[in-house]
Amino acid sequence: MNEYVATIGMFDGVHRGHQFVLRQVVDTACQRGMLSLAVTFDRQQSLLMPLDEKVRRISATGITRIEVLPFTDALKQMTAREFMQQVLRDRLNVRVLLTGYDNRFGHNREEGYDDYVRYGQELGIEVLRLPAEGNVCSSIIRQQLQQGLVAEAAELLGSPYTIGGTVAHGEHVGTAMGFPTANLIPDCPQQLIPAPGAYAVTVSIDNDTEPRHGMMNIGVRPTFGVHQTTLEVHLFHFSEDLYGHHLSVSFIARLRDEQRFSDIEALKRQLHDDMQQAEALL
Repeated sequence: MNEYVATIGMFDGVHRGHQFVLRQVVDTACQRGMLSLAVTFDRQQSLLMPLDEKVRRISATGITRIEVLPFTDALKQMTAREFMQQVLRDRLNVRVLLTGYDNRFGHNREEGYDDYVRYGQELGIEVLRLPAEGNVCSSIIRQQLQQGLVAEAAELLGSPYTIGGTVAHGEHVGTAMGFPTANLIPDCPQQLIPAPGAYAVTVSIDNDTEPRHGMMNIGVRPTFGVHQTTLEVHLFHFSEDLYGHHLSVSFIARLRDEQRFSDIEALKRQLHDDMQQAEALL
C-alpha cells in the first residue's frame, strides 16, 4: 500500500499560501520516497472557486493524489485525533503530515500543532509544521472581493479572480444603447461575486486560449429601476452571438462603483469612458 506525505485544508482559491504548502508536500514526499496527498473538503459556502477548478489547481502543483471529503455531520463531529486515526492513518495510509502555520482541524478547533504532534507519535504519523508564507488567507481575499478590490485579490491568489458561466438571454438593454452584453449565469451559485460596479475583464469563450478584452457590470441596473443582480459582459470589438456559450471571466481592475444615471445618454457617455479606461488597463 502506498505511503503518503499529506496536508489538510479547504484550499479555497488555491492562493499563494496554499501553493507554498502544496509544493512543500511534493518536495517532502520526493525526499522520503513517498507519494504526495492533499486532503480537502467539498463544502458549500462563499467559495472563491468551484470544486472542479480547485482540484485542477491543486493538481497543477504536482500533488500525486487529491482526496475530497464530503463535509458531513459525522466528519464535523470528529476530533482531531479521530480524524488522524480513522481518516489519515487507517484509510489513507498517511505517514507524514505537514500543517500550515496556523492550520487547525477537528471538531472543537481548540487543539493545535503540539496536540497534533502528540497524536501523531501515538499513531505513527510524523507531524511537521511549515512556516507562514506571506500571511495569505482566503478570508482576506473574500473581504477584498466584497470591496471590489480585484487587483489586490489577484496578487494574493497568484492569478486574476475568475468566474465561469453560461450566457443566457437578458433584457437587451445594452444592445439598444450600442453596448451589447452577455448575461452570465455562473456555473457555481455558491461562488462569491465581487462587489457591484464596473470592471475591466478578460474573457475566454468556450475555453479559447486567447482571451478577449471587455468590461463587466455587476449590479441591479438602477438607471432602469429595481432589478435582481446581474453579471453583464461587454466584449470590445466583438459582434458574434454568444447565447449558450460558456465564458470564463477574469477580473483585472475595478473601474467604478455602480451608480444611477439621470438618463440613458448620461449612461452611454459613462460606458464610453469605461471602455476607454478598460482598454488602457488591459
